[in-house]
Amino acid sequence: MAGQSGLRVRGLQGADSVFPRVEMSRNLITSSSGAVDNNMGGEIVARVRLKLLSLAATLAAVLLVTGCANPGGATATAQPKNIIIVFADGVAATQWELGRYSARVLRHRGFLATDVVFRQGALGLLATHSRDAFVTDSAAAASAMSTGVKVDNGALAMTPDGETPRTAMEAAKAAGKRIGLITTAGIYGASPAGFSVHAKSRTEAQAIVDQYLAMEPDVLIGGGSDYFLPTTVPGGRRNDGRDMIAAFAQKGYAIARDPSQLKNASSARLLALFAEADMSFDIDRDPKREPSMAEMAQVALDVLSRHSPSGFVLFVENDNADSAGHSNDAASVMRALWALDDTVQVALDFQKRAPNDTLIIITGDHETGGMSATHARRDLASTSASNHIFAGEDGVKMLGRITISFDAVDRALGKKPSADAVDQLVAQHFPGFNLDADLRDSIVSQKPLDRNFNYPTQNALGRMVARHTGFYWGTSEHTAEPVAVGALGPGAERFKGYQDNTEFAQHLQRLIEGR
Repeated sequence: MAGQSGLRVRGLQGADSVFPRVEMSRNLITSSSGAVDNNMGGEIVARVRLKLLSLAATLAAVLLVTGCANPGGATATAQPKNIIIVFADGVAATQWELGRYSARVLRHRGFLATDVVFRQGALGLLATHSRDAFVTDSAAAASAMSTGVKVDNGALAMTPDGETPRTAMEAAKAAGKRIGLITTAGIYGASPAGFSVHAKSRTEAQAIVDQYLAMEPDVLIGGGSDYFLPTTVPGGRRNDGRDMIAAFAQKGYAIARDPSQLKNASSARLLALFAEADMSFDIDRDPKREPSMAEMAQVALDVLSRHSPSGFVLFVENDNADSAGHSNDAASVMRALWALDDTVQVALDFQKRAPNDTLIIITGDHETGGMSATHARRDLASTSASNHIFAGEDGVKMLGRITISFDAVDRALGKKPSADAVDQLVAQHFPGFNLDADLRDSIVSQKPLDRNFNYPTQNALGRMVARHTGFYWGTSEHTAEPVAVGALGPGAERFKGYQDNTEFAQHLQRLIEGR
């Protein structure tokens, strides 16, 4: 507060910290004869003290009513009615910068996550280690950020001894708030599950869906229809014969399976599933079959804001940034960040309608891929400056011309790709890029680039793109890099500074509870 207003008010007893101390020594208050006048001195001292206390109380009241300037854009004691968490899986500082820089170069616009929420709101960093490892996975990270308790990698809000600390969505339900979960992955994926339910392993998709039915979130949107349907149905993977889509419908949920049905959803509860497993990368997405992240968020906000006297908590995840990071696919990461930023626009538009009621939080769980925008040699023939490339506008423009995700290339090539098929796909979808012989051999032989690269086709394509653009990758897996958290709205200031991801949960649950 002091850094913003120049005033420090700690209640009535703190008046001396705001005003110069008034020394009223009795030997300064004397009668005309030079003797001390005790009555006169006592009266003056009492008046001064009364004036100071009155002024301090007035200032404290003014600050309480008007709020002092703070990074969150609301008073320090304000409590949000609604909380929107925009979750960027696999995204840390370098990815945010790619989103900001590429938006300016290719979209000719600003990037709201950095330019509005990070700049105008409160900005912090979160350490991400799990209970049993320096480098976390998504399940352990989401669990820590939801419950405030560290768990092992792979676990969902469950400790090794079987304890199940309260999740953020359980806290929201207990507070009478409506809740919603959105993801571009399967809706039973690690992040939405870690913010809501419990499992010994993130792989327990069927049990997670069962817990969703018992928990009854008001909104569930994403992929993952496979574990809602029995094996007797095409695409179904449930081994108990249950049709969980029908079970949700019996509980009053509207069901949407395509963008048109999503747009027309009018029920107070919604289950929307658009893919058997993960939804498509934005670079591959068919808008007639799958909605955008922003479209899903808009419908969820419309549904949740109806009949919600106690407000709501909405978790909206873009998992594509993480999946593309594993593949070292800079072009798909870039488009995932654009999709996320379009969702931030939806959240900000909602917040404008109730600025004192809505808190927006943007964060991630960990960094994926060790992304590094750098300068490098074009080839190994020379170390001269003329043989260098620098990551910049030209490289970003090359990313913008790519028309397919690396995962889609991998699916098209199959398990035994031929050199001709590889060259054909590169020529068709990667204009201006040349695939070096060593990378082609890696794809054809399906030999990893190194011990920390697990996807031969995708990682080789990532190295091809890096050699032309300067967007390199250090691994195909997660790293220990801290993640950013930006918040805008009432309560935002709690997320400022360098904190552990368990502290994120502590702040979140207190805000949900109104304390």
